[in-house]
Amino acid sequence: MPYDYQEFPYVTPPPLRGMTEGRKPAVIVGAGPIGLALAVDLALRGVPSVVLDDNNVVSVGSRAICWAKRSLEILDRLGVAERMVAKGVTWKIGRTRHRDEEVFRFDLLPEGGHKMPAFINLQQYYVEQYLVERCRDFPDLIDLRFRNRVTAVERFDDHAVATVETPEGSYRIEADWLLACDGAGSPIRRMMGLDFAGELFEERFLIADIVMKADFPSERWFWFEPTFHPGQSALLHKQPDDIYRIDLQLGWDADPEEEKKPEKVIPRIEKVVEGRPFTLDWVSVYTFQCRRLERFAHGRVVFVGDSAHVVSPFGARGGNGGLQDVDNIGWKLAAVLKGEAGAALIESYDAERRHGADENILNSTRATKFMTPAPGIERTFRDAVLALAAHAPFARGMVNSGRLSLPCAYPPSPFLGPDESALPAGTAPGRPCPDAPVGNGWLLARLGGGFTLLGLDCDPPEIEGAASLRLDAEGWLRRRYLGEAASAVYLIRPDQHIAARWLAPTAEDCAAALAVAKGL
Repeated sequence: MPYDYQEFPYVTPPPLRGMTEGRKPAVIVGAGPIGLALAVDLALRGVPSVVLDDNNVVSVGSRAICWAKRSLEILDRLGVAERMVAKGVTWKIGRTRHRDEEVFRFDLLPEGGHKMPAFINLQQYYVEQYLVERCRDFPDLIDLRFRNRVTAVERFDDHAVATVETPEGSYRIEADWLLACDGAGSPIRRMMGLDFAGELFEERFLIADIVMKADFPSERWFWFEPTFHPGQSALLHKQPDDIYRIDLQLGWDADPEEEKKPEKVIPRIEKVVEGRPFTLDWVSVYTFQCRRLERFAHGRVVFVGDSAHVVSPFGARGGNGGLQDVDNIGWKLAAVLKGEAGAALIESYDAERRHGADENILNSTRATKFMTPAPGIERTFRDAVLALAAHAPFARGMVNSGRLSLPCAYPPSPFLGPDESALPAGTAPGRPCPDAPVGNGWLLARLGGGFTLLGLDCDPPEIEGAASLRLDAEGWLRRRYLGEAASAVYLIRPDQHIAARWLAPTAEDCAAALAVAKGL
């Protein structure tokens, strides 16, 4: 394999060394990208956590590979994005073909003024490696415990207790909050008797990572009914280390175990790559599904990432949606633990991220039905759109091979403050801050990790609990935040979402909006 898998050391946990362990503020179950990112986010806010994982190695196989611009902005705040971008394959162009003819082309980032690219492709194992190494920058705040498997969870009004199995025996650990970041097959979800609601589609796809020397451009290629895979769909992505991801539609009747055998996979791939030599690196078969929990917060147990919601992979909405969960819950949990906000703030995580999951599920469901239409009107519509798209521009926007992940804008809620409609629609309350060049740096880097009152061409009020930052609005910053207005003040949350905005607020206006944003 091109990647050198290294085992993380198992360390005897304190209770099995005869040490008394007090209640932890946060126990995170799962050391994938979501659990690790959450641990780093909490550490940056001064909140200690224990991360429990039943494994002792990064994920085997590339798994999640497409990391969107908003995810990279979040990971930049956490300190790993620049390393990811340096290693990853940057892309923004996607091409969709029907058989051998291109019917649709898109550019995900047609304008400038952004630090991060539209997308990079980078194998999940690299992301996990970088996050583990980042966790080790906080030895007093992050306790990584590998080969620690949670076998039971008990819930109480003000805490949760996990029973943990290790190679040396079992122990119990108490937490003010337990964060279930344990993936789509979440054992925590099963222990609590919770189930997903939504659609399970009767369709299977093969994923194959191959090592191959090729001069393919750094683009997303998607085919409907290609000549090398008649009647089905296919996708190709370029990754670092001369690895290419190929997805091939198989049909519901395909036997997953049979389809993963090299003697079945290799002839299929040979047709895709037209005789180029390659070796198999990793193979998997997955089933389309678009489902979520009814609620993500269950008392002192909170579900984050795939443990809370799953979507079909086309559109790159799984891992990217999970990182937006982290972005939302991290600052809120820290504020509650520090006594700076009430527990109602956790309810806002539940409401906002259920909205985000529903948005992802809607887009993913539509893509799935277009890619794998049912006989009848769905098939007739899909075939008509593909036939028209090559010649009729109006039909190209209807071609759906996965609407790619975009930043989630939260709808109006009791946790969002006033809005000045004279300002640009793209920076309304609930939306994430678009980045922009500021001097020799970038806006998002200037915002920090707390509440900020941003004054554009004016001095923002000084209030307790929020930093004040004045910037001269020029270029992209003016276009995105002021439009035709002479000046404005924005209240920006720690997750860099906009909480409120005004043309000329008083200190009292800003203090009231801050209290609303904190759920006070």
